[in-house]
Amino acid sequence: MPITPATATHNSSSNGTAEAILLELVDENGTTIGTAEKLSAHQPPGLLHRAFSVFLFDEQGRLLLQQRALGKYHSPGVWSNTCCGHPYPGEAPFAAAARRTYEELGISPTLLAEAGTVRYNHPDPESGLVEQEYNHLFVGMAQSALAPDPEEVGDTAYVTAAELAERHAKDPFSAWFMTVLDAARPAVRELTGPSAGW
Repeated sequence: MPITPATATHNSSSNGTAEAILLELVDENGTTIGTAEKLSAHQPPGLLHRAFSVFLFDEQGRLLLQQRALGKYHSPGVWSNTCCGHPYPGEAPFAAAARRTYEELGISPTLLAEAGTVRYNHPDPESGLVEQEYNHLFVGMAQSALAPDPEEVGDTAYVTAAELAERHAKDPFSAWFMTVLDAARPAVRELTGPSAGW
């Protein structure tokens, strides 16, 4: 994984041990009100925190999905949007989205644009954890070869809108996937055009 100032500051200490990852807690309007350790923020009933979701498309208007690695503590092995995560406290969501997409998939998004926000409360029945998130949405293009980090990503796939519907009916997806996709659809349609079917 590439070391950026954010990952160097937040993921390791001077003696090489992992430090707690902090999330930015927000109120219902998305205003920052504090911080909490990542795992504790996801324990029931969950603490409302800032997150982001990225949807990248290829030139044919197909959505890039990622299957979360089996080693992840939250929602392992399920399919989800291109990239999702949490900004570090004080980190702009746009910067976090671009950083994390590169860290997970080895690509820098092009034409990355804001696509609104959505607030949701999704318990994950498998892990017992809760997603209480104020999520910043982004859409853009994937225009270079992927180089996924195997600790983060189990598999990837580009799908049309019709293929997604088929896959979603038979494969496990993250609890938040349809909520964030539906919220991002107006921006997705603007990016991909009417013929893509989103």
